Amino acid sequence: MNDPHPGTQLPGPPGYTGYPGTQAGYPVPPAGYSGAGPVGFPVPYQPVTSQPGVPAGVPWMPAPPPPLNCPPGLEYLTQIDQLLIHQQIELLEVLTGFETCNKYEIKNSLGQRIYFAAEDTDCCTRNCCGPSRPFTIRILDNTGREVITLERPLRCTSCCFPCCLQEIEIQAPPGVPVGYVTQTWHPCLPKFTLQNERREDVLRITGPCIVCSCCADVDFEIKSLDDKYVVGKISKQWTGFVRELFTDVDNFGIQFPLDLDVKMKAVMLGACFLIDFMFFEMTRSEQRAGVW
Repeated sequence: MNDPHPGTQLPGPPGYTGYPGTQAGYPVPPAGYSGAGPVGFPVPYQPVTSQPGVPAGVPWMPAPPPPLNCPPGLEYLTQIDQLLIHQQIELLEVLTGFETCNKYEIKNSLGQRIYFAAEDTDCCTRNCCGPSRPFTIRILDNTGREVITLERPLRCTSCCFPCCLQEIEIQAPPGVPVGYVTQTWHPCLPKFTLQNERREDVLRITGPCIVCSCCADVDFEIKSLDDKYVVGKISKQWTGFVRELFTDVDNFGIQFPLDLDVKMKAVMLGACFLIDFMFFEMTRSEQRAGVW
């Protein structure tokens, strides 16, 4: 994604607290947590050069030293202010229309792979519920260790009813919530609230009235709670006419302040996946093109 102001850091709102040297004590993982990913992924902590389903030859970002009280696996996020999420093309889905589990590469601005994300849902759920389906997305690091889990429950998909709206829970490590993304009802605009592990509001996301991407990116701005300051954005990137028309494969970019708390960076990553499923997990012939 092209940064209009390369080398500049997005400002934070008054009272905004960046990522400090020390944080309040972070809860330990639940009993029995081994860090293992889904069946078929490498054994945790074994050095690997690629993950199943991930193209070989793409370098992994070197793991930085973990800061004090940083959730395990999130130390990668301390040194970046941008994430690129690239969904992989599933040939079976393209040829047959049969919905398969989504897989994503998560990279930094240098193109180095940071994480690999894989949807974990059953066949019936994917093909009966479509993009409205509940899901679990497991995010793994370069050792195959599951470091982030995203849980989306089954919720109402109509903007006409302000009850039972969309939500996603972000866990890091799995079983330990670090934040939530909740949909905020609005008759015309897609709006979301980013919350910390105590369900306290931290930031807001506001999208455009028309969410159809036609030869241009679609930006969802990340703002302060009073909507006065833009601190980042989630962008659905235009991937070309053929891919947009015949597949539901999407690319996203996320920008945030470099010193933002890593847990909130992980929450923004969860928000990106929720936005993808709500608005872009359809081929262009199926996608909503007017007021959302």
